[in-house]
Amino acid sequence: MKLSDRERERYDRQRMIEGFGEKGQLKLKQARVLVAGAGGLGSPSSLYLAAAGVGYIRLVDGDVAEVSNLNRQVLHWDKDVGREKAESAAEKLRQLNPEIEVDAVVRQITEGNVLELAAGCDLIVDAMDNFPTRYLLNRAAIEKGIPFFHAGIYGASGVITTIIPRQTACLRCIFPGPPPPAKFPVIGVAPGVMGCLQAMEVIKYIVGLGELLTNRLLTFDGLSLEFREVSIRKRPGCPDCG
Repeated sequence: MKLSDRERERYDRQRMIEGFGEKGQLKLKQARVLVAGAGGLGSPSSLYLAAAGVGYIRLVDGDVAEVSNLNRQVLHWDKDVGREKAESAAEKLRQLNPEIEVDAVVRQITEGNVLELAAGCDLIVDAMDNFPTRYLLNRAAIEKGIPFFHAGIYGASGVITTIIPRQTACLRCIFPGPPPPAKFPVIGVAPGVMGCLQAMEVIKYIVGLGELLTNRLLTFDGLSLEFREVSIRKRPGCPDCG
């Protein structure tokens, strides 16, 4: 597999980064990424993964766009209200970068299909808004031995970590139980920040750059513009990875 002249031009600036180059760009082109959720987190994370040249993005979401989504789910526009989110988001990603393949999957993620949805992918981006589904994805990543990139938001704040099965704490180690299900507040910038950080972590992992957020939980407070880091570790007896 080689880069075309058009691809070399498109990715010229990032190929200039030390340690990136054409080899790193080819790694992105060969990568297959599952983005679970096409909402507030999935919009910015998939947008920047597509822009960076990730060769295959499988975008999974079973919901339709609503007016109340539009303050934060930036791949859905007013004209897309009532449309399946996976299809709406995939259309924009293909327009952004026709050099890549985007597979829109209009399905809810369940215990019965999560392994099938992750099949053939090199990693999972957790862009969900509920913990039961996040736990399903966490277990799928562990079973398949592929990295899991988690982010979450609340109001103007967010958290993010990178999970490598059998090496780091998993999602259930960090959050042993889900919070009570409830509609939660969010300003659109918060998932924008966290989704961009997710994309950065994914790109770093694929290319082999820098230091990943493994066994570290990065928290973001948008109101004070403070980032803080919390060390985390595997929990003995964890039902998912123990």
